[in-house]
Amino acid sequence: MKIKKIKSKIKNLKFGINCTIIEPSNIYGSKFGKNVFIGPFVEIQKNSYIGDNTRVQSHSFICEKVKIGKNCFIGHGTMFTNDDFKKGKINRNSKYFKKTVIADDVLIGSNSTILPVHICRGSVIGAGSVVTKNIKKKGIYAGNPAKYLRKI
Repeated sequence: MKIKKIKSKIKNLKFGINCTIIEPSNIYGSKFGKNVFIGPFVEIQKNSYIGDNTRVQSHSFICEKVKIGKNCFIGHGTMFTNDDFKKGKINRNSKYFKKTVIADDVLIGSNSTILPVHICRGSVIGAGSVVTKNIKKKGIYAGNPAKYLRKI
């Protein structure tokens, strides 16, 4: 058996001042604001954006067409998706991928899964939650699927 060894890569990244990326990480075709922190073992795909003062903790995956606002926190092991498998198969054409927008000041707990949605400013997503629908009202959300728990 032949094993292909692939090193981690940071490629075609545009970023502001004071960004920190802990390797190994795979980041390509992305754009970061200033003071962004990326923990180890993170993958961030092309056509994604991370705003000023946002932290992405280790082992997270941010796929294509995800926009994360300013002053956000993305907990360890958080996974974003851009395909909802509506046709019962994997969509391999990126022009049909769906967008995800995380507004400013959003906190997402560890091991959450975020489907293609919009999460409004100032919301908190509890650890292990699965966000399947747009969040339009600021508050605390948790569960699978994530539901509104209370006002902040």
